[in-house]
Amino acid sequence: MKMRKIEMGFTEPDMTPMIDIVFQLLTFFMIAINFENTKADERVKLPKDSLAKPPVVKPEHELVLNFGYQRFPSGELRKSRPEVFYNERYVDVYEISPELEQEKRVMERVHGQNAIKDVTVLIRADSEIPTGLVQELIRKCQEAGFSKFSLRATSEEA
Repeated sequence: MKMRKIEMGFTEPDMTPMIDIVFQLLTFFMIAINFENTKADERVKLPKDSLAKPPVVKPEHELVLNFGYQRFPSGELRKSRPEVFYNERYVDVYEISPELEQEKRVMERVHGQNAIKDVTVLIRADSEIPTGLVQELIRKCQEAGFSKFSLRATSEEA
């Protein structure tokens, strides 16, 4: 019987699944990064301060309230009265109490009855808003049962 010599060639592995995994990881991280930035609302122009710095520890439970003006793309004000941007709506600061009560009920249902003590209300107020209106928003939050507050500003170097 005659034996034929079989040549052994080098076979390359299929890289398609590896490329798919890499693109899926890239997509995942891009989406995860965008979710973190959803709390930052471009409609709010934060005040600048040389002492502004990011928090050392992120609060465990946080309620973000963006407080600013409705503006045209040119930057000109649409309304002269500032509003809280809440759930894709504009809510007057004097009419925010029902929404804050709803947030309180949701926090208590999801995190337990005493969870409201651990919630930090992060107020991102436009630099042009009078201080008295920011204080009014804090007072409304206190009436709803929130007790921890954090105000945001940008550093002057940024």
